[in-house]
Amino acid sequence: MEVQRGVVGDLSTIPDLAREAEDCGLASSVGRLVSAGRVAGATVVHCTAGFLPDNDGTPLNAPLIRAMLRRQGHLLEGTPAVDVVAELGPSPGDVVSHRRHGVSPFGGTDLDVLLRGRGVSTVIATGVSLNLGIPGLAIEAVNLGYSVVVPRDAVCGVPADYGQSILENMIRLVANVTTVDEVIACWA
Repeated sequence: MEVQRGVVGDLSTIPDLAREAEDCGLASSVGRLVSAGRVAGATVVHCTAGFLPDNDGTPLNAPLIRAMLRRQGHLLEGTPAVDVVAELGPSPGDVVSHRRHGVSPFGGTDLDVLLRGRGVSTVIATGVSLNLGIPGLAIEAVNLGYSVVVPRDAVCGVPADYGQSILENMIRLVANVTTVDEVIACWA
């Protein structure tokens, strides 16, 4: 979820989140997981976000979205800022599910149809952020009938202690909280 150059990578316009992602080794952890997933035959989906130059298709219905769109060129489609960070690929066979609105990946995208068409029943949620995107992804996935796994070392939020609190007090109620190594061991 949103492990993109303009979110947590070298072109980030969200410095606190980018710093936390760097400090916790997010790209490296997610990279190890997606590499192992590809070998195991798992469907790797990169859920990205971006905006059209005129913001067409992006309702300004949330303070976060309004703030993002005040930043000239923030996550502008067709620019390197919307690219997935290099550690993750994407590789041939990966899928990119892109959205222009909202704060989580299922609503208004083809993600659910894509996963169902591939026979997916469990979603492994990684990326950012534990402040909003990962909880939204987990709740939506559960509401759609998927089981959800969240490797604690493949997600982050700001501040870090708040992210950990979300994992312990909210995410664990809707998802199995584990680690990258434990997921990889299940595939082995």
